[in-house]
Amino acid sequence: MKAKSSRRKFIRQLGGSSLLLAAGSMQSFASIKPEENASLNKLIFSPNDKIRVATIGMGIMGHQDTDSALKVPGVELVAACDLYTGRLTRVKEKYGKNILTTHDYRELLTRKDIDAVIIATSDNWHSRIAIEAMNSGKAVYCEKPVVQKISEGLPVIAAQKKTGKPMQVGSQRVSSIVYKKAKELYKSGAIGQLNCVEASFDRQEALGAWQYTMPTDGSPETVDWNRYVEGMAKMAWDPKKFFWWRNYRDFGTGVAGDLFVHLLSGIHLLTDSLGPKTIFASGQLCYWKDGRDVPDVMTGIMQYPESKEHPAFQLMLRVNFVSGNGGKGVTRFIGSEGVLEMLDNGFNLSNSIMSKAPGIGGWDALYSYPQAMQDELMKQYNKKYTAEDQKRPVKPGVSYVEPEGFDEHLEHFKNFFDGVRGTAPLVEGPEFAFRAAAPTLACNDSYFQEKIIKWDPVNMKVVM
Repeated sequence: MKAKSSRRKFIRQLGGSSLLLAAGSMQSFASIKPEENASLNKLIFSPNDKIRVATIGMGIMGHQDTDSALKVPGVELVAACDLYTGRLTRVKEKYGKNILTTHDYRELLTRKDIDAVIIATSDNWHSRIAIEAMNSGKAVYCEKPVVQKISEGLPVIAAQKKTGKPMQVGSQRVSSIVYKKAKELYKSGAIGQLNCVEASFDRQEALGAWQYTMPTDGSPETVDWNRYVEGMAKMAWDPKKFFWWRNYRDFGTGVAGDLFVHLLSGIHLLTDSLGPKTIFASGQLCYWKDGRDVPDVMTGIMQYPESKEHPAFQLMLRVNFVSGNGGKGVTRFIGSEGVLEMLDNGFNLSNSIMSKAPGIGGWDALYSYPQAMQDELMKQYNKKYTAEDQKRPVKPGVSYVEPEGFDEHLEHFKNFFDGVRGTAPLVEGPEFAFRAAAPTLACNDSYFQEKIIKWDPVNMKVVM
Protein backbone atom coordinates (compact mmCIF):
# COMPACT_ATOMS: atom_id res chain seq x y z
CA MET A 1 0.00 0.00 0.00
CA LYS A 2 2.87 2.36 0.80
CA ALA A 3 4.43 1.74 -2.63
CA LYS A 4 1.14 2.51 -4.40
CA SER A 5 0.66 5.68 -2.36
CA SER A 6 4.18 6.92 -3.14
CA ARG A 7 3.66 6.21 -6.83
CA ARG A 8 0.48 8.34 -6.87
CA LYS A 9 2.35 11.11 -5.06
CA PHE A 10 5.19 10.87 -7.58
CA ILE A 11 2.82 11.22 -10.53
CA ARG A 12 1.03 14.19 -8.91
CA GLN A 13 4.37 15.91 -8.34
CA LEU A 14 5.41 15.41 -11.95
CA GLY A 15 2.14 16.69 -13.29
CA GLY A 16 1.50 17.17 -16.97
CA SER A 17 4.80 18.91 -17.63
CA SER A 18 6.98 15.84 -17.22
CA LEU A 19 4.83 12.74 -17.53
CA LEU A 20 1.91 12.02 -19.82
CA LEU A 21 -0.35 9.14 -18.88
CA ALA A 22 -3.16 7.70 -20.97
CA ALA A 23 -5.10 4.52 -20.33
CA GLY A 24 -4.54 1.80 -22.88
CA SER A 25 -1.59 3.36 -24.68
CA MET A 26 2.05 4.29 -24.16
CA GLN A 27 2.74 8.01 -23.88
CA SER A 28 6.00 9.94 -23.62
CA PHE A 29 7.63 12.08 -21.01
CA ALA A 30 7.34 15.67 -22.17
CA SER A 31 10.43 17.69 -22.98
CA ILE A 32 12.90 17.78 -20.14
CA LYS A 33 13.38 21.24 -18.68
CA PRO A 34 16.76 22.74 -19.60
CA GLU A 35 17.88 22.76 -15.98
CA GLU A 36 17.31 19.00 -15.82
CA ASN A 37 19.75 18.34 -18.65
CA ALA A 38 23.24 18.83 -17.29
CA SER A 39 24.64 18.93 -20.83
CA LEU A 40 22.91 22.30 -21.29
CA ASN A 41 24.47 23.82 -18.21
CA LYS A 42 27.51 26.04 -18.60
CA LEU A 43 30.43 25.41 -16.30
CA ILE A 44 31.84 28.51 -14.67
CA PHE A 45 35.58 28.55 -14.09
CA SER A 46 38.40 31.05 -13.81
CA PRO A 47 41.43 31.19 -16.16
CA ASN A 48 43.49 29.71 -13.32
CA ASP A 49 41.09 26.79 -12.95
CA LYS A 50 42.19 24.95 -16.10
CA ILE A 51 42.57 21.20 -15.73
CA ARG A 52 45.49 19.69 -17.64
CA VAL A 53 44.97 16.08 -18.66
CA ALA A 54 47.08 13.20 -19.97
CA THR A 55 45.59 10.09 -21.58
CA ILE A 56 47.26 6.72 -21.03
CA GLY A 57 46.25 4.29 -23.78
CA MET A 58 45.23 5.88 -27.08
CA GLY A 59 43.14 3.08 -28.58
CA ILE A 60 39.40 3.23 -29.24
CA MET A 61 38.33 4.31 -25.76
CA GLY A 62 41.39 6.50 -25.34
CA HIS A 63 40.22 8.60 -28.28
CA GLN A 64 36.57 8.49 -27.23
CA ASP A 65 37.40 9.55 -23.68
CA THR A 66 39.81 12.28 -24.75
CA ASP A 67 37.32 13.73 -27.21
CA SER A 68 34.60 13.84 -24.55
CA ALA A 69 36.95 15.32 -21.95
CA LEU A 70 37.97 18.13 -24.29
CA LYS A 71 34.33 19.16 -24.77
CA VAL A 72 34.25 20.18 -21.11
CA PRO A 73 35.20 23.86 -20.70
CA GLY A 74 38.55 24.44 -19.03
CA VAL A 75 40.08 21.06 -19.90
CA GLU A 76 43.32 20.81 -21.89
CA LEU A 77 45.17 17.76 -23.22
CA VAL A 78 48.90 18.11 -22.61
CA ALA A 79 50.25 14.56 -22.96
CA ALA A 80 49.48 11.05 -24.14
CA CYS A 81 50.99 7.62 -23.67
CA ASP A 82 50.71 4.51 -25.83
CA LEU A 83 52.93 1.52 -26.50
CA TYR A 84 52.31 1.64 -30.27
CA THR A 85 54.24 4.38 -32.08
CA GLY A 86 51.55 4.81 -34.73
CA ARG A 87 49.04 5.95 -32.16
CA LEU A 88 51.45 8.54 -30.79
CA THR A 89 51.87 9.86 -34.33
CA ARG A 90 48.08 10.09 -34.60
CA VAL A 91 47.89 12.01 -31.30
CA LYS A 92 50.05 14.79 -32.70
CA GLU A 93 48.07 14.82 -35.95
CA LYS A 94 44.74 15.08 -34.17
CA TYR A 95 45.42 17.03 -30.99
CA GLY A 96 48.48 19.12 -31.87
CA LYS A 97 52.18 18.73 -32.46
CA ASN A 98 53.00 20.18 -29.03
CA ILE A 99 51.33 17.31 -27.17
CA LEU A 100 53.92 15.38 -25.17
CA THR A 101 53.95 11.70 -26.19
CA THR A 102 55.69 8.77 -24.53
CA HIS A 103 55.72 4.96 -24.24
CA ASP A 104 56.18 5.16 -20.46
CA TYR A 105 53.18 6.30 -18.40
CA ARG A 106 55.43 6.86 -15.39
CA GLU A 107 56.94 9.85 -17.18
CA LEU A 108 53.52 11.51 -17.05
CA LEU A 109 52.99 10.81 -13.35
CA THR A 110 56.12 12.76 -12.41
CA ARG A 111 55.06 15.92 -14.25
CA LYS A 112 53.74 18.80 -12.14
CA ASP A 113 51.79 20.28 -15.07
CA ILE A 114 49.40 17.30 -15.28
CA ASP A 115 46.38 17.38 -12.96
CA ALA A 116 44.49 14.28 -14.09
CA VAL A 117 45.01 11.14 -16.12
CA ILE A 118 42.60 9.12 -18.23
CA ILE A 119 43.42 5.40 -18.08
CA ALA A 120 42.24 3.58 -21.22
CA THR A 121 44.74 0.74 -21.37
CA SER A 122 44.14 -3.01 -21.48
CA ASP A 123 42.33 -4.14 -18.32
CA ASN A 124 45.37 -5.73 -16.72
CA TRP A 125 47.01 -2.32 -16.27
CA HIS A 126 44.03 -0.49 -14.71
CA SER A 127 44.66 -1.02 -11.01
CA ARG A 128 48.42 -0.59 -11.15
CA ILE A 129 48.34 2.71 -13.04
CA ALA A 130 45.38 4.04 -11.04
CA ILE A 131 47.11 3.43 -7.70
CA GLU A 132 50.41 4.90 -8.89
CA ALA A 133 48.64 7.92 -10.36
CA MET A 134 46.72 8.71 -7.17
CA ASN A 135 49.87 8.24 -5.10
CA SER A 136 51.52 10.74 -7.46
CA GLY A 137 48.82 13.31 -6.73
CA LYS A 138 46.79 12.89 -9.92
CA ALA A 139 43.03 12.69 -10.25
CA VAL A 140 42.04 9.55 -12.16
CA TYR A 141 39.41 8.70 -14.75
CA CYS A 142 39.72 4.95 -15.36
CA GLU A 143 37.89 2.92 -17.96
CA LYS A 144 35.74 0.02 -16.78
CA PRO A 145 36.19 -2.48 -15.34
CA VAL A 146 38.07 -0.72 -12.57
CA VAL A 147 40.21 -3.85 -12.05
CA GLN A 148 41.03 -7.03 -13.95
CA LYS A 149 41.03 -9.31 -10.89
CA ILE A 150 38.81 -9.30 -7.82
CA SER A 151 41.90 -9.21 -5.58
CA GLU A 152 42.82 -5.79 -6.99
CA GLY A 153 39.61 -4.04 -5.98
CA LEU A 154 40.09 -3.27 -2.29
CA PRO A 155 43.67 -1.95 -2.80
CA VAL A 156 42.38 0.57 -5.38
CA ILE A 157 39.63 1.69 -3.00
CA ALA A 158 42.18 1.98 -0.18
CA ALA A 159 44.51 4.08 -2.36
CA GLN A 160 41.72 6.50 -3.22
CA LYS A 161 40.71 6.86 0.44
CA LYS A 162 44.33 7.32 1.53
CA THR A 163 45.20 9.94 -1.07
CA GLY A 164 41.81 11.63 -1.28
CA LYS A 165 42.31 12.09 -5.02
CA PRO A 166 39.15 12.06 -7.16
CA MET A 167 38.67 8.81 -9.08
CA GLN A 168 35.88 8.24 -11.57
CA VAL A 169 35.31 4.93 -13.36
CA GLY A 170 34.00 4.93 -16.91
CA SER A 171 30.66 3.14 -16.89
CA GLN A 172 28.84 6.14 -18.29
CA ARG A 173 25.42 4.54 -17.81
CA VAL A 174 25.68 5.85 -14.25
CA SER A 175 25.33 9.39 -15.68
CA SER A 176 22.36 8.52 -17.88
CA ILE A 177 19.29 10.74 -17.57
CA VAL A 178 17.27 7.72 -18.73
CA TYR A 179 18.30 5.75 -15.65
CA LYS A 180 17.72 8.79 -13.47
CA LYS A 181 14.12 9.08 -14.66
CA ALA A 182 13.58 5.32 -14.53
CA LYS A 183 14.87 5.23 -10.96
CA GLU A 184 12.28 7.81 -9.94
CA LEU A 185 9.52 5.58 -11.32
CA TYR A 186 10.98 2.43 -9.79
CA LYS A 187 11.34 4.03 -6.36
CA SER A 188 7.73 5.21 -6.54
CA GLY A 189 6.57 1.59 -6.65
CA ALA A 190 5.55 1.67 -10.31
CA ILE A 191 6.28 -2.04 -10.90
CA GLY A 192 5.28 -3.31 -7.46
CA GLN A 193 7.81 -5.54 -5.74
CA LEU A 194 10.92 -6.27 -7.80
CA ASN A 195 11.61 -9.99 -8.13
CA CYS A 196 13.62 -10.49 -11.31
CA VAL A 197 15.93 -8.60 -13.71
CA GLU A 198 16.80 -9.75 -17.24
CA ALA A 199 19.64 -7.99 -19.06
CA SER A 200 21.31 -8.66 -22.40
CA PHE A 201 23.97 -7.00 -24.55
CA ASP A 202 24.14 -8.79 -27.92
CA ARG A 203 26.19 -8.19 -31.07
CA GLN A 204 26.45 -9.64 -34.55
CA GLU A 205 29.53 -8.34 -36.35
CA ALA A 206 33.27 -8.87 -36.42
CA LEU A 207 34.08 -5.44 -34.99
CA GLY A 208 31.59 -5.96 -32.19
CA ALA A 209 33.33 -9.27 -31.49
CA TRP A 210 36.63 -7.38 -31.04
CA GLN A 211 38.24 -8.18 -34.41
CA TYR A 212 39.48 -4.62 -34.80
CA THR A 213 41.34 -3.31 -37.86
CA MET A 214 45.05 -4.06 -37.56
CA PRO A 215 47.71 -1.47 -38.48
CA THR A 216 49.97 -2.22 -41.42
CA ASP A 217 53.18 -1.78 -39.43
CA GLY A 218 52.50 -3.58 -36.14
CA SER A 219 55.78 -5.21 -35.05
CA PRO A 220 58.24 -5.35 -32.14
CA GLU A 221 59.86 -2.28 -33.73
CA THR A 222 56.70 -0.17 -33.45
CA VAL A 223 55.21 -1.72 -30.29
CA ASP A 224 56.89 -1.71 -26.88
CA TRP A 225 55.93 -5.35 -26.32
CA ASN A 226 58.27 -5.92 -23.35
CA ARG A 227 56.66 -3.08 -21.43
CA TYR A 228 53.21 -4.41 -22.34
CA VAL A 229 53.87 -7.85 -20.81
CA GLU A 230 55.95 -6.51 -17.92
CA GLY A 231 55.43 -8.66 -14.81
CA MET A 232 54.14 -11.65 -16.79
CA ALA A 233 55.84 -14.83 -17.83
CA LYS A 234 57.94 -14.31 -20.94
CA MET A 235 55.71 -14.22 -23.99
CA ALA A 236 56.54 -14.05 -27.69
CA TRP A 237 55.33 -11.09 -29.76
CA ASP A 238 51.75 -11.58 -30.88
CA PRO A 239 49.94 -8.73 -32.67
CA LYS A 240 46.52 -10.15 -31.77
CA LYS A 241 47.33 -10.11 -28.07
CA PHE A 242 48.24 -6.46 -28.36
CA PHE A 243 45.68 -5.02 -30.79
CA TRP A 244 42.89 -7.50 -29.93
CA TRP A 245 43.68 -7.73 -26.24
CA ARG A 246 40.03 -8.07 -25.15
CA ASN A 247 40.10 -11.63 -26.55
CA TYR A 248 42.65 -12.87 -24.01
CA ARG A 249 42.43 -13.59 -20.30
CA ASP A 250 45.97 -12.30 -19.69
CA PHE A 251 45.02 -8.78 -20.76
CA GLY A 252 41.23 -8.40 -20.73
CA THR A 253 38.17 -9.60 -18.83
CA GLY A 254 36.09 -11.15 -21.62
CA VAL A 255 32.45 -10.39 -22.30
CA ALA A 256 31.73 -10.25 -18.57
CA GLY A 257 34.21 -7.50 -17.72
CA ASP A 258 33.53 -5.61 -20.93
CA LEU A 259 29.74 -5.74 -21.10
CA PHE A 260 28.18 -7.36 -18.02
CA VAL A 261 29.76 -4.56 -16.02
CA HIS A 262 27.73 -1.93 -17.94
CA LEU A 263 24.55 -3.86 -17.19
CA LEU A 264 25.34 -4.22 -13.50
CA SER A 265 26.28 -0.54 -13.18
CA GLY A 266 22.83 0.46 -14.38
CA ILE A 267 21.06 -2.17 -12.29
CA HIS A 268 22.90 -1.15 -9.13
CA LEU A 269 22.25 2.52 -9.84
CA LEU A 270 18.51 1.99 -10.15
CA THR A 271 18.12 -0.40 -7.20
CA ASP A 272 20.83 1.05 -4.90
CA SER A 273 22.06 -2.52 -4.54
CA LEU A 274 25.40 -3.49 -3.02
CA GLY A 275 25.55 -6.66 -5.10
CA PRO A 276 24.60 -10.35 -5.24
CA LYS A 277 25.41 -13.18 -2.85
CA THR A 278 25.80 -16.00 -5.40
CA ILE A 279 27.10 -15.95 -8.98
CA PHE A 280 27.06 -18.67 -11.60
CA ALA A 281 28.01 -18.45 -15.28
CA SER A 282 28.08 -20.76 -18.27
CA GLY A 283 29.05 -20.15 -21.86
CA GLN A 284 30.87 -21.32 -24.93
CA LEU A 285 33.18 -20.31 -27.74
CA CYS A 286 30.93 -21.14 -30.67
CA TYR A 287 31.74 -18.82 -33.58
CA TRP A 288 34.63 -16.37 -33.23
CA LYS A 289 37.34 -19.02 -33.08
CA ASP A 290 40.22 -16.69 -33.89
CA GLY A 291 42.64 -17.76 -31.17
CA ARG A 292 40.79 -16.09 -28.32
CA ASP A 293 40.58 -17.89 -25.00
CA VAL A 294 37.34 -16.33 -23.72
CA PRO A 295 33.76 -17.28 -24.68
CA ASP A 296 31.72 -15.42 -27.27
CA VAL A 297 28.43 -16.45 -25.63
CA MET A 298 27.96 -16.21 -21.87
CA THR A 299 25.06 -16.28 -19.43
CA GLY A 300 25.31 -15.25 -15.81
CA ILE A 301 22.81 -15.90 -13.02
CA MET A 302 23.05 -13.98 -9.78
CA GLN A 303 20.93 -14.04 -6.64
CA TYR A 304 20.55 -10.74 -4.81
CA PRO A 305 19.67 -11.02 -1.12
CA GLU A 306 16.98 -8.95 0.57
CA SER A 307 18.42 -5.72 1.96
CA LYS A 308 17.17 -2.40 3.24
CA GLU A 309 17.61 -1.08 -0.31
CA HIS A 310 15.56 -3.73 -2.15
CA PRO A 311 13.75 -7.09 -1.88
CA ALA A 312 15.46 -10.30 -2.89
CA PHE A 313 15.62 -10.72 -6.67
CA GLN A 314 17.27 -12.85 -9.31
CA LEU A 315 19.38 -11.39 -12.13
CA MET A 316 19.95 -13.09 -15.48
CA LEU A 317 22.64 -11.66 -17.79
CA ARG A 318 23.48 -12.61 -21.36
CA VAL A 319 26.00 -11.62 -24.02
CA ASN A 320 25.91 -13.24 -27.46
CA PHE A 321 28.45 -12.12 -30.06
CA VAL A 322 26.76 -14.01 -32.88
CA SER A 323 23.14 -13.19 -32.18
CA GLY A 324 20.68 -13.60 -35.03
CA ASN A 325 18.67 -10.93 -33.26
CA GLY A 326 21.29 -8.39 -34.30
CA GLY A 327 23.19 -6.03 -32.05
CA LYS A 328 20.42 -5.36 -29.56
CA GLY A 329 20.39 -5.05 -25.83
CA VAL A 330 17.72 -4.58 -23.18
CA THR A 331 17.36 -4.59 -19.41
CA ARG A 332 14.01 -5.51 -17.87
CA PHE A 333 13.14 -4.85 -14.24
CA ILE A 334 10.27 -7.23 -13.54
CA GLY A 335 8.04 -6.65 -10.55
CA SER A 336 4.80 -8.03 -9.16
CA GLU A 337 2.77 -5.35 -10.96
CA GLY A 338 4.74 -4.34 -14.00
CA VAL A 339 7.88 -4.27 -16.10
CA LEU A 340 10.34 -1.43 -16.62
CA GLU A 341 12.14 -2.07 -19.91
CA MET A 342 15.34 -0.07 -20.44
CA LEU A 343 16.29 0.64 -24.05
CA ASP A 344 19.26 2.41 -25.68
CA ASN A 345 17.90 5.94 -25.28
CA GLY A 346 14.77 5.56 -23.19
CA PHE A 347 12.47 3.16 -21.41
CA ASN A 348 8.95 1.73 -21.44
CA LEU A 349 6.87 0.95 -18.37
CA SER A 350 3.95 -1.45 -18.68
CA ASN A 351 1.71 -2.80 -15.95
CA SER A 352 -0.10 -6.10 -15.43
CA ILE A 353 -1.85 -6.35 -12.08
CA MET A 354 -3.62 -9.37 -10.66
CA SER A 355 -7.24 -9.08 -9.65
CA LYS A 356 -8.21 -9.33 -6.01
CA ALA A 357 -10.16 -12.49 -6.82
CA PRO A 358 -8.05 -15.57 -7.59
CA GLY A 359 -10.13 -16.59 -10.62
CA ILE A 360 -12.33 -19.58 -11.34
CA GLY A 361 -13.03 -21.61 -14.47
CA GLY A 362 -10.97 -21.54 -17.64
CA TRP A 363 -7.73 -23.51 -17.15
CA ASP A 364 -8.96 -24.77 -13.84
CA ALA A 365 -10.01 -28.01 -12.18
CA LEU A 366 -13.58 -26.70 -11.84
CA TYR A 367 -14.94 -28.41 -14.97
CA SER A 368 -13.72 -31.81 -13.77
CA TYR A 369 -16.18 -31.81 -10.86
CA PRO A 370 -19.88 -32.85 -10.90
CA GLN A 371 -22.14 -30.16 -12.40
CA ALA A 372 -23.99 -29.55 -9.14
CA MET A 373 -20.69 -28.99 -7.35
CA GLN A 374 -19.55 -26.60 -10.10
CA ASP A 375 -22.74 -24.57 -9.68
CA GLU A 376 -22.29 -24.38 -5.92
CA LEU A 377 -18.64 -23.35 -6.20
CA MET A 378 -19.52 -20.58 -8.68
CA LYS A 379 -22.26 -19.36 -6.34
CA GLN A 380 -19.87 -19.21 -3.41
CA TYR A 381 -17.19 -17.48 -5.51
CA ASN A 382 -19.52 -14.73 -6.77
CA LYS A 383 -20.80 -14.17 -3.26
CA LYS A 384 -17.27 -13.79 -1.88
CA TYR A 385 -15.88 -11.60 -4.69
CA THR A 386 -17.68 -8.65 -6.27
CA ALA A 387 -17.60 -8.02 -10.01
CA GLU A 388 -14.99 -5.32 -9.36
CA ASP A 389 -12.85 -7.75 -7.35
CA GLN A 390 -12.84 -10.08 -10.34
CA LYS A 391 -11.45 -7.45 -12.73
CA ARG A 392 -7.78 -6.85 -13.32
CA PRO A 393 -6.86 -3.24 -12.40
CA VAL A 394 -5.66 -1.23 -15.39
CA LYS A 395 -2.88 1.36 -15.23
CA PRO A 396 -1.61 3.49 -18.10
CA GLY A 397 1.84 2.79 -19.47
CA VAL A 398 4.74 5.21 -19.56
CA SER A 399 7.36 5.80 -22.23
CA TYR A 400 10.41 8.05 -22.02
CA VAL A 401 13.04 9.11 -24.56
CA GLU A 402 16.11 11.08 -23.56
CA PRO A 403 16.34 14.71 -24.77
CA GLU A 404 17.87 15.18 -28.19
CA GLY A 405 21.60 15.84 -27.94
CA PHE A 406 21.99 14.38 -24.47
CA ASP A 407 25.36 12.62 -24.13
CA GLU A 408 25.85 10.44 -21.06
CA HIS A 409 29.56 9.99 -21.87
CA LEU A 410 30.03 13.75 -21.81
CA GLU A 411 27.96 14.02 -18.62
CA HIS A 412 30.20 11.45 -16.97
CA PHE A 413 33.27 13.51 -17.78
CA LYS A 414 31.64 16.77 -16.70
CA ASN A 415 30.88 15.16 -13.37
CA PHE A 416 34.50 13.96 -13.12
CA PHE A 417 35.94 17.41 -13.73
CA ASP A 418 33.41 18.97 -11.34
CA GLY A 419 34.76 16.49 -8.80
CA VAL A 420 38.34 17.49 -9.62
CA ARG A 421 37.39 21.12 -9.04
CA GLY A 422 35.67 20.14 -5.80
CA THR A 423 32.25 21.42 -6.85
CA ALA A 424 30.34 18.11 -6.98
CA PRO A 425 30.55 14.56 -5.63
CA LEU A 426 31.55 11.90 -8.14
CA VAL A 427 28.82 9.53 -9.32
CA GLU A 428 31.08 6.51 -9.84
CA GLY A 429 33.98 6.23 -7.50
CA PRO A 430 36.06 3.05 -7.16
CA GLU A 431 33.77 1.50 -4.53
CA PHE A 432 30.61 1.71 -6.66
CA ALA A 433 32.63 0.55 -9.66
CA PHE A 434 34.10 -2.43 -7.82
CA ARG A 435 30.70 -3.49 -6.53
CA ALA A 436 29.60 -3.69 -10.17
CA ALA A 437 32.85 -5.16 -11.53
CA ALA A 438 33.50 -7.88 -8.94
CA PRO A 439 30.36 -9.94 -9.69
CA THR A 440 31.14 -9.79 -13.41
CA LEU A 441 34.71 -10.92 -12.80
CA ALA A 442 33.26 -13.69 -10.63
CA CYS A 443 31.32 -14.79 -13.72
CA ASN A 444 34.68 -15.48 -15.38
CA ASP A 445 35.85 -17.40 -12.31
CA SER A 446 32.61 -19.38 -12.28
CA TYR A 447 32.88 -20.19 -15.98
CA PHE A 448 36.51 -21.30 -15.95
CA GLN A 449 36.36 -23.06 -12.58
CA GLU A 450 32.91 -24.56 -13.23
CA LYS A 451 31.48 -23.66 -9.85
CA ILE A 452 29.18 -21.25 -8.04
CA ILE A 453 30.95 -18.22 -6.55
CA LYS A 454 29.71 -16.93 -3.20
CA TRP A 455 30.11 -13.20 -2.67
CA ASP A 456 29.85 -10.92 0.38
CA PRO A 457 28.30 -7.75 -1.12
CA VAL A 458 28.74 -5.70 2.05
CA ASN A 459 32.43 -6.36 2.64
CA MET A 460 33.19 -6.95 -1.08
CA LYS A 461 34.92 -10.29 -0.60
CA VAL A 462 34.65 -13.79 -2.01
CA VAL A 463 33.20 -16.17 0.58
CA MET A 464 35.33 -19.31 0.79
